[in-house]
Amino acid sequence: MSLIQTYFERLHAQLQALEQRSSAAIAQAAERCAQCLLQGGVIHVYDTGHLVSRELINRAGGLAAFAPLSFDLQVTNTNAYREAHGVGAQTTPETVRCIVRAALDRSRIAPNDVLIIGSVSGKTPFPVELALQARARGVFTIGLTAIDYSSQLQSEHESGKRLYEVVDLVIDNAAPYGDAMLTLEGVETAFCPASGIGAAAALWAVVAGIVERMTAAGKPPTILASINKPDGMERYRATIEQYKQRGY
Repeated sequence: MSLIQTYFERLHAQLQALEQRSSAAIAQAAERCAQCLLQGGVIHVYDTGHLVSRELINRAGGLAAFAPLSFDLQVTNTNAYREAHGVGAQTTPETVRCIVRAALDRSRIAPNDVLIIGSVSGKTPFPVELALQARARGVFTIGLTAIDYSSQLQSEHESGKRLYEVVDLVIDNAAPYGDAMLTLEGVETAFCPASGIGAAAALWAVVAGIVERMTAAGKPPTILASINKPDGMERYRATIEQYKQRGY
């Protein structure tokens, strides 16, 4: 069997594991998101830089109600002498708290909104701090992470907690420890990660559940049409206007 065939077999197994582990959480997430939209809320998506932050946003067949959230603090102050002696460029717990607080203050996130936070490892300070502060503001937080992986890692947040330990609801993307699915004799490092496809599949399943629930409530959500079809750009503009007016 070729490695390509092996990859697809492992991929099928990963998707089965995702369904078995996370179907209940996906259904809960769909219900919470649907209720959020029906009540005039917004679903925000934050990711640490992999697939999720781009997969759901502004996609044909996706929801207009998804809002991306990203933030950073860029400081340019290079000095070879200071860099050589390790002076500066420190990110302290207080720095993390202040940046996240400022990001939430400057965002359009409101109480009773939903915030999806994606982090495969779940150990880094910013996703954990974002979940903690968002929850304190009355935002429902959904963590998308790899529990088999994250549970074996040491948190870098001052609390000692990982993402799956601080959110309201956890969706496990079923990725293994280390993330990669394949190995090959003569290749030192495992390859072909599972987390990206698992995360995308989980969140599109959430979308399916949202559409089903909102349609049953008589308020189907605004779904973006492809701009590449005939009259696609006009339809896209019309759907954005519809979302602006309805909020869902």
